[in-house]
Amino acid sequence: MKPKIYIDGREGTTGLQIYERLGMRRDLELLLIDEGKRKDTAERKALMNAADIVFLCLPDAAAVEAVSLIENPATRVIDASTAHRTAEGWTYGFAELGPEQRSAIVSSPRVANPGCHATGFISTVAPLVRMGILAPDLPLCCYSLTGYSGGGKKLIAEYETPDRDIRHESHRIYGLNLKHKHLPEMVKVCGLSRTPIFSPVLGDFYRGMATTVMLYRDQLTGKISGGELRDALAKYYEGQRFVGVAPYGGDEPVLYASSLAGTDRLKIEVAGNDEQITVTALFDNLGKGASGAAVQNMNLMLGLDETAGLNL
Repeated sequence: MKPKIYIDGREGTTGLQIYERLGMRRDLELLLIDEGKRKDTAERKALMNAADIVFLCLPDAAAVEAVSLIENPATRVIDASTAHRTAEGWTYGFAELGPEQRSAIVSSPRVANPGCHATGFISTVAPLVRMGILAPDLPLCCYSLTGYSGGGKKLIAEYETPDRDIRHESHRIYGLNLKHKHLPEMVKVCGLSRTPIFSPVLGDFYRGMATTVMLYRDQLTGKISGGELRDALAKYYEGQRFVGVAPYGGDEPVLYASSLAGTDRLKIEVAGNDEQITVTALFDNLGKGASGAAVQNMNLMLGLDETAGLNL
């Protein structure tokens, strides 16, 4: 029998992107709710309890409520909201952290899909902390440039309306209170004892992401060079199909946040000089930063080819 999949919240940006990746697959059975009943709790509950995997593409409070509706012990959940990313009993859905993380996802009944900004930060900082190159209490600074699609339908409309505010043509720095909702998972998953200064930036482009951590060489254990740091990351991610590391200094002399738009992979770029180093994760905020990662996690949970239905 084909695994049964239900997407709760299919009408949102993340849900639509997941549906797009699954809609043409013949190895799965998608359970679809009648348009007129998509807010009918009883109908949603019936479909969730009939599914092998449920994707939750909902606001945080609604995601918590949806989990409470699941009574079938065989129903497994992938939550794309922020609600469960640091919660007890939930597995963090970033398989590339290590073999133990991938194994945990494979067997977990509850998987929390990473946040987009968090994906970029964790992909670079977590390995460096685990390898002892960065101390957990190091004062880190990070900025993350993202396309506007991650903000959902309301923000997309705000940017795409013909009479939009002319200020939208410039970058928008937000989260000025420095308490972005992705910070708790960034701190926990990376094993940090000090919260980083994190500045998210919204650009006038639909999809794509560039998350950059800035380092002084003398902050690094052994004061290793940028090239050595790059090689350490390349070794850490050796053999991974969704995460790769570019040559030191980059494939080009500049970086474009939208360079991996339309893909489900992530590329790390390390650059700098003898004293200062930048480590940047490039990816699609709707791909490895959201829906692509969710489908990757589903593939792992079902014992399927990890790359099935995804664009590398």
